Amino acid sequence: MKIKVAWIGKTKEPAIQALTDEYLKRIGRYAEVAGLALGDEAAILSLAAGEGQKKQKKERYKLILLDSRGKQLSSEELAEFLEREQVNATPLLFAIGGSDGFSDDARRGAAFTLSLGRMTLPHELARVVLVEQLYRAFTILANHPYHLGH
Repeated sequence: MKIKVAWIGKTKEPAIQALTDEYLKRIGRYAEVAGLALGDEAAILSLAAGEGQKKQKKERYKLILLDSRGKQLSSEELAEFLEREQVNATPLLFAIGGSDGFSDDARRGAAFTLSLGRMTLPHELARVVLVEQLYRAFTILANHPYHLGH
């Protein structure tokens, strides 16, 4: 399974980047994963569509936007979602917007909109929560004790 986690803007807090990198490394045991800082919403939508990539590597992604109006999933439900997506073999692009979130057009163009909860989180913290939950979902699928032991 291929996953990209993209966010808008440069990371201001070194601790946020360190946690992001740690969880991306852990996810790498279960899936091909990369984290990307992009300049704006248009760059995320372009990446999802496979635009601007080399012709031999042009790859479309299933766009999953993080948005407070999206669907809330438990950790187990996220694991089930990833398991279903593994069967489809379509690479996933989880996208975290800037402080203003995503436009209505972007939300309409997403294959799925995911909410981390009803509380408002700073977008950098939302990124850490997302990558930790992705890691947790993969450990659930692998019957690893991480989920129950923490």
